[in-house]
This record gives sequence, structure tokens and C-alpha cells, in this order.
Amino acid sequence: MSKVRVITRDNGAGLSRDLAIVADVLRAHHEVSAVGLGRSRLGARLRHWWTRARCRLHGRYDAQLSLERIYAPTLDCAGRNLLIPNPEWFKPEWVALLPRFDQVLCKTRHAEPLFAQLGCATRYTGFTCADRFDPAVPRQATFFHLAGRSTAKGTDVVIEAWRRHPEWPCLTVVQRKRHARTDWAAPNIVVMAGYLDDAGLQRLQNAHRFHICPSEIEGFGHSIAEAMSVGAVVLTTDAAPMNELVDAACGLLLDCTPGEQMGLGRRYRVSVDAIEAGVARALQLSPPACAALGQRARARFLQRDAAFRERLAAVLSGAPASVQGQEAGHRHG
Repeated sequence: MSKVRVITRDNGAGLSRDLAIVADVLRAHHEVSAVGLGRSRLGARLRHWWTRARCRLHGRYDAQLSLERIYAPTLDCAGRNLLIPNPEWFKPEWVALLPRFDQVLCKTRHAEPLFAQLGCATRYTGFTCADRFDPAVPRQATFFHLAGRSTAKGTDVVIEAWRRHPEWPCLTVVQRKRHARTDWAAPNIVVMAGYLDDAGLQRLQNAHRFHICPSEIEGFGHSIAEAMSVGAVVLTTDAAPMNELVDAACGLLLDCTPGEQMGLGRRYRVSVDAIEAGVARALQLSPPACAALGQRARARFLQRDAAFRERLAAVLSGAPASVQGQEAGHRHG
């Protein structure tokens, strides 16, 4: 059994979820060490040097997977270095370190050319999220928007659209307290700011038939993928990589315009008009049509989840993945 280390920053949000997901997938076939570094620079440096000293004492890892962030002092601790990046958070100073990676594993097809043009050997693995499905929770014809800690989920335009339409069904927004605004209150808008336990969040995700996710930019799209996992009708941005997860066969796409560059990615803006058009389409769907879209979204999630697990296992075993052909929903061009 080979020794594998997965390393990133433990930020209590997306990176922490990624760390847990990758480590759990690999533990089926490898001895895995999951290392989450804190926010303190001094603490991180001490941890870097501690890991290097440990490698000298106990030997190097067979492979190390760096998630999003690159910690240069740790790269000589493994015989093989792999990077799973989020393009929007990739720093210019990391470009010089890319030759030290054997492969860049891409969560999305969108990321492949971004790293290939930097001279990297890339391999598409896809990615996954936690399966949030709970069939015991009754579905209601209401809308859900999960902003969490991010300021790039299009929350402001969603709220503005709802404020224009007091006749629309209730919208529930879950957002970190520091980002939520007190002037968002309205009869058909419920803003849940502050701490919400995981069981409560899962119940909300399952209780709402429609999830509106007009993300400006994503490295993968956990909130979108989680919405698909519960079989919701998902409304999301018609730009990569958001429309890689959701297409017209399993959700509703919102028109957008390109914005500024962010890292190696680009932000896309969904207007209030586009939200209005998307919600109008959603409200015109019959219950059977909603159920069909939700079933296809969940099926797409399950397919991608299984394919990611197989592809990642193949990378670490050195074998080609047996997943054949293009995934459902992937469009060339």
C-alpha cells in the first residue's frame, strides 16, 4: 500500500471540504495523510519544516497531492507531485514551481487548456462533492440560494430581482453573517445569516425545489453540484465551468456577460434581467417537468461522482482510467 499525502490550507470552507473528499477517496487503496495548514504564516512555515524533517526521518511519500495552494518547501517530500488547482486562485508566483509537478489534475474541462498553455502535463479527473440527498424531506416550490462565505455567488442580483417581484415564491438565502445586509428583508425573502449546522443546511437544500446559483466564477462549483445531488431544478450561469456541471438537459442556464480576469479564470456577471427571465422559465415548468429535470440532475451528479473516484484512483495507480467517451453534458468547442 503506497503512502500518499494530501495537503492544502484548512480554511473551514471549500478547501477543507476538498481535503476531506480527496483523502476519503484515496483511503480505499492507499495509506493517506491529510494535512490542513492554518492561516498563520508562522504556523504554516513551522509545519512546512516539520514535514520536511519527518520525511528525512521516516522516508518520502510515494505521492503528494497539493490542493489549490503550492507550498514549495514540501515538494521534495514525495517521489511524485500532483496538483489539483482552482484556476481563479492560482498565483503568478506559482508558475515557476509548475515544472516540479508530474501532472496537473483538472477538476473541469475548462481548466485543462489554462494549465496546458503553461506547459503542464494535464489530466482531467473531474471532481465531486458530498451527496446531500434526503428523500424524506418534502419538496416545496420555493427557491434556495447558498452564498456561504463567498462574495462571487451573484447574491446581490438575486436579492435585487426578488425585491422587484413580491409575487414570486419565497427565496431562502444562506450567507455568512459578515456579508449579509439588513436591508435585504422582504416578505418573500428569508436571509439566514450566521451559524447553521450541517443537518439544518441539508434539510433546506432538500426542501426547496429550485436552487438559484448564478456564480460569477468557480474552481468546481460545490453549491451547484450539491444542488444537483438533491435533485433540484438548478438555475446557473451559462459560462464555464458552471455550464459544464449543468446544461439544458438537467437545469436552466442564465445569460451572462464576461467580466474581469481573476487568477487564470474570468468572472461572469448575471444581470437582474437574466435572473428574471430564468425564474420566469422555472415558474412555467409543470411539476412533472420539474421532477424530470431534478432526476436528470441527480443522475448527472451520480455519474460524475463515480467517474471522479475511478479517475483519481487510476492516477495514483499509474493506470489509465476505464471511463470511456465524453461525460454527459460535456460539449466540445
